[in-house]
Amino acid sequence: MVEIKDVELPTTMQRAMAKQAEAEREKRAKIINADGEFQASQTLANAARVISSEPGALQLRFLQTMVEIGSERNTTVILPLPIELIRPLIDIVRPSDGSSPTPLPDRGAKHA
Repeated sequence: MVEIKDVELPTTMQRAMAKQAEAEREKRAKIINADGEFQASQTLANAARVISSEPGALQLRFLQTMVEIGSERNTTVILPLPIELIRPLIDIVRPSDGSSPTPLPDRGAKHA
């Protein structure tokens, strides 16, 4: 029967073992991170399919995002408007016959 009570490893061997252990920890961390990214991308793809298949889903998500943005102080939100909504205003200001635009009436002026 043999019993070993104390083993002293050379410093270079200790460094090599520590380096190997660190590499294993980094490897596990990268695998876990990559797996998390993959699961997140699958979830986002599923969400995109649901949103594209349900007409009101995108509008609800937009409103939910607006609530989240609006809850912070000092927030300015600029919303793009579809051109179809402002086309009548553009047509009033810019006639299609090429003549100069008709000025809009001054709302503050009194008419005689």
